[in-house]
Amino acid sequence: MDSKPHKTVAIIVAHPDDEILWAGGTILNNPQWNIFIISLCRKNDADRSSKFHKVLKIIKAQGIMGDLDDEPEQTPLNTIEVEQQLLDLLPQRHFDLIITHSPKGEYTKHLRHEEVSKAVIMLWNKGKIDANELWAFAYEDGNRNYFPKPIEEASYFETLDNEIWIEKHKLITDTYGFEKSSWEAKATPKAEAFWVFNKRNDAIDFLNR
Repeated sequence: MDSKPHKTVAIIVAHPDDEILWAGGTILNNPQWNIFIISLCRKNDADRSSKFHKVLKIIKAQGIMGDLDDEPEQTPLNTIEVEQQLLDLLPQRHFDLIITHSPKGEYTKHLRHEEVSKAVIMLWNKGKIDANELWAFAYEDGNRNYFPKPIEEASYFETLDNEIWIEKHKLITDTYGFEKSSWEAKATPKAEAFWVFNKRNDAIDFLNR
């Protein structure tokens, strides 16, 4: 990212706010990217949907939402259902870069994060979506012992400049509307990390670990 290349980037997440929590600094650091964000849940949640579209305007990205089940019970979804909704929402099939959740999620535990990651990796492996690279968020919370923190040993790790982190945090609090005492506001990472895959087989191996 040193040369600030122009890229077509798809960011595929489960919920509106995931794109900012786990990759907001990277988005803000790369205004030259042409970004399309897919949130697979909460389309029919008027409050979350409205805030998602406000965020898109601020970060100068395009995006769309789906409405996969997101009830607290986290009933497992059929993989084919998740894959099909993702394909229905994607405006194109080739991107320079796709960014999504880790198969292990970012914290303990949200099933939708894991299911979205699996769907993206499987579609990439089957050639139904195409990308030069796939990045998966790299965070862990020590089995709920602390807020999610970026994994320093991941393929890519960057500590955010304070100004970028403040802007990222404002998107969570001022735009998405989370109270400063909320989990989301307190958890907003000051560094970001990603597992980077250039080969589909490597992503499949990571998925199956």
